[in-house]
Amino acid sequence: MAGGRQLDEKSSAVSIRLLDDELDKEKENVPSLLGLPLVQFSTTVRFIICSVAIFIFYVLYGCMLEFVFRVEGLRDHGWFVTLIQFGYYSLFAVMQLAVSRQSVRTNVPLNTYFTIALITVGTMGFSNTSMGYLNYPTQVIFKSCKLIPVMIGSIIILRKTYSFAQVLSCLMMCAGLVWFTLADSQIQPDFNLQGVVLVSMSLCCDAIIGNVQEAALKNSHEPSARVVLYSYGLGFLCILAFLLLTGSLLPGAFFFLEHWWELMPAILVLSASGFCGVQAVLALVTLHGALVAVTVTTARKAISILLSFLLFTKPFTIQYVWGGTLVVLGIYLNLLAKQQHALVTLLNNWYARAASTVRRCCERCTDALLTNKQRGPAGVLLRAWSNASTTCRRCAKVKPPHQFRFDV
Repeated sequence: MAGGRQLDEKSSAVSIRLLDDELDKEKENVPSLLGLPLVQFSTTVRFIICSVAIFIFYVLYGCMLEFVFRVEGLRDHGWFVTLIQFGYYSLFAVMQLAVSRQSVRTNVPLNTYFTIALITVGTMGFSNTSMGYLNYPTQVIFKSCKLIPVMIGSIIILRKTYSFAQVLSCLMMCAGLVWFTLADSQIQPDFNLQGVVLVSMSLCCDAIIGNVQEAALKNSHEPSARVVLYSYGLGFLCILAFLLLTGSLLPGAFFFLEHWWELMPAILVLSASGFCGVQAVLALVTLHGALVAVTVTTARKAISILLSFLLFTKPFTIQYVWGGTLVVLGIYLNLLAKQQHALVTLLNNWYARAASTVRRCCERCTDALLTNKQRGPAGVLLRAWSNASTTCRRCAKVKPPHQFRFDV
């Protein structure tokens, strides 16, 4: 009996030790937000803190961005604004590393960071420059549709296939963008298609940078502040060289000297709020996952668009609402597809049945007509239709019906 009690005591001690180790590991995985250790709060309080931080910082970021680009004459100096932002981001990253007592040295090759810096320059530079041609709500809607270039690139380059729900979500986003842009072109007196091209280029860079960062920094265990420091620090040098080569550095500097009190405090707040907002999003993703983070950031974008119409005078049409609704529905349909939601299974199964029925009908009609040995133009058209339908089925990136699970 005594030996049995000793074994029970040892096993319970081992269980308690393992439980303590698991709790310690869980605490290590809880990030801090701007120096505030979130580990001391409950899960609900962490979510509230991160969500409130995202709303405050990014709503402030949107207001400051629109305020800055309402200064007359700034349209030609969007890249100089980006240069100042990159300088502030690098400074904030150095300060964060100093406060957290982390080293500035990195084991990641500089050419890797240089690649990330170039893509980051494209993401923010094209986005800032587009603000000279588009209003802020249109830019926000465009930047919410990162899935479109990601899906197109993976289909062309990686030969990746997608489910019907994912393709439908992409089509909904495209329709929403077209709807929003057409509404903007009709009511904005100074609408310029160049802004659409610039924000689309920014969108493509934004779609690439996540995969590049993941592939380059996957096993490096670099802290986020160090990644920001090297990415934006090297990006600052790239923009500086670009402005020197194009002769835009001195005109931009003179313009900012003329509007010093109007621009520099606003850009400082813009950069600080953007830097803090990134930290809040990363903390929320780490704690609650991508689905919760996208839900919060999408709600934040809706608030930013609403405040943009309330605080800054601009024409409004109900077409904005319909286009934005299509984009939001497309975003959530894509998220549900990744989560393998029951609604997505229902959509895929419906598509599979419909596609299978249509295909069988077309094949029967084609076979029936071809067996009658149709000649002349009708026969040529039928054979061309048969060959084209076969080619389309091979090239289409939507999964064929037999890959879906039929639920009765």
